[in-house]
This record gives sequence, structure tokens and C-alpha cells, in this order.
Amino acid sequence: MRREVTLRDVAELAGVSSRTVSNVVNGYANVTERTRVRVQRAVEELGYRPNVLARNLAQGRSGQIALVVPYLDTPYFSELLQSVIRAARARGYNVLIDQTDGDPEHERAFIAHGSRRLLFDGVIFSPLGLDQRALADHDPNLPLVVLGERSSDGTFDHVGIDDVAASRQATEHLLDLGRRRLAAIGDQPYATGEAAQLRTRGFREAHEARGLTAREDLIVGTPRFNRKDGAQAMAYLLDRADPPDAVFCYSDLVALGAIHTLISRGLRVPEDVAVIGYDDIEDGAYSNPSVSTISPDKEMIATTAVERLLLRIDSPAPPPAVEMRAPHKLIIRESTAGKG
Repeated sequence: MRREVTLRDVAELAGVSSRTVSNVVNGYANVTERTRVRVQRAVEELGYRPNVLARNLAQGRSGQIALVVPYLDTPYFSELLQSVIRAARARGYNVLIDQTDGDPEHERAFIAHGSRRLLFDGVIFSPLGLDQRALADHDPNLPLVVLGERSSDGTFDHVGIDDVAASRQATEHLLDLGRRRLAAIGDQPYATGEAAQLRTRGFREAHEARGLTAREDLIVGTPRFNRKDGAQAMAYLLDRADPPDAVFCYSDLVALGAIHTLISRGLRVPEDVAVIGYDDIEDGAYSNPSVSTISPDKEMIATTAVERLLLRIDSPAPPPAVEMRAPHKLIIRESTAGKG
């Protein structure tokens, strides 16, 4: 069995000290170009692979970042998770994953003073149970990037899309179809429901821009953005004397539940009721009918979050907090355009 190549082996072949090899491997600048080239050739010739664990321990790091999300069974988060893992792995980091179920105490534990810093070097965090005020009380020394709708307090970076603009675009698409009895499913008018509130705001603004008034009685709340809640909310709307002719659902899962109810009631989508969702999950693209949706650039959200987190980890002093907007686009499918 071949012996593992060590730092000392590389130093002997290159004719330098072990400290010099370590400086080259770790990218430190205090090495001449001539020496750097000699060491790199020795590394390649011997097939030396640095001991990442030992290096991280020497630097007081774990080599791991945490991704904390409310639900792993939600397709949006599972798809985002894959993108985060790819981006982190390409930069030499592993990803620890935790599901909070939206529990405030569980979420608070990850960002509290003296949190589990030996386990991870920083956190990419999508909170559900913590409102803006609670989120502000985090450990200022913890490298932190927040996803979703919680804006930064100046000590962490925030990555998300413009929910108001995206929701306005979704609603405008329904209005462009000539529909006027528009419903919205997913409102959450309480402190931790920022995402839903921004989407409701976009829904109202789209009506106002056309000189119309959104029907407040057709804005229906849901405790979660899932199929069951979408199906139940759609049933409630259909039992009204004046049911909607179009529905903006605050997630694709909600849209899939709404479509299930519509079809079970013998209604046609989109001929009788047009439906648009949000998130652009894979299930929506392959459902029958396929779901029109707002598509956030999940790959850019993940890559940006990882890059900003690693910048915070590597910076001796915390860099200024930034608000970053990822792009989104409207994808028109069968649930609003039909199968023609």
C-alpha cells in the first residue's frame, strides 16, 4: 500500500522548508515566484493533497457551513439546497443542513451568541419563525447570510428576489388575459408572514396600476404554502356566490392544490379559472396542466449566498452588509395559456 505523501516530502523534493510549502499551499504572499513554482511542481510530481481538516483546525475553522431552512420536504428548499451544496463544494466547503419547522427557539439557537461555532463557520439562514426584530438579536460575530424576505439590519447580508415586483407581474399576467375576478391564495397577515405580505402587496399594486381595486374578500390566507392548504382555500372560493375566474397562488404547491380542487369540481383550467403559482418547482412543469409561475433564479441566489458568506468568514473585519436582488422571470404554461 502506497504511503501518503506528506508536507515534508514536498519540502525535501523542492529544497525548501515545510513552512514554505505550507505558505504556498495556503496561498500566502510572502513567497517568491521562483520558489512558488518550484513547490507547485513538487506538489504535482508527488501528487500531494493537503489535509484540509488539519488546515481548518489550525485556522480555527471547521470547513463547514450551515444551511438552515424551515422545511426540507418543500421542493423550493430542496432545489435551493442542491444549488448551495454545489456552490459550497466548488469552494472547498461542506454543508450541514438543518430543518427548523419554523420553530422560533430552534431558529434562534442557530444565530444566538455563542451558537454552535465549533460545528460550522457561518450560516445561510432562511427564517420562518423569527420576525425582523428577533432576527436582529443575532451574534454579531457569526458570519450570516439571510435568504427570503427579512431585510438586513446592517450586520448580515440578505439575498432574495423582489417579491412585490414578481407578484405584480404574476397578477398583471392574469389581468392581461381579461380576467377581472382575481383571487389570491396564501396571505399571512402576521409578524412572521413577510413573504406572503409582500406578495399580497404586489397583487394589490397590479390592480391599482390598472385603475382597478383588488377584491379583499377574495384574498385568502393559508398557514403554509402547501397543496392541502391550496386545495382547501380553492374549495372555499368556489363555494362563494361569485367565485373567481383567476387565482394567484403564493407558491406552486398551493397552485397544485388549487388545480386539484378545480378539476375535481369539474372546472377547466384555464378556460374556467386561470391559475398561476410562484417558485418554479419541477413538479409544476410536469403537472397536468403544467403550472404558469414566477421563477426566481435559484442558482444565483445560492451562489451569491455562498460567496458572500465565505467573504464574511475570510474577512478579518466584517464587511459592510449588502442587500442583493436575484432576478426572476414569468414562465407561462398551460394553467394560464391552455394547451393550444
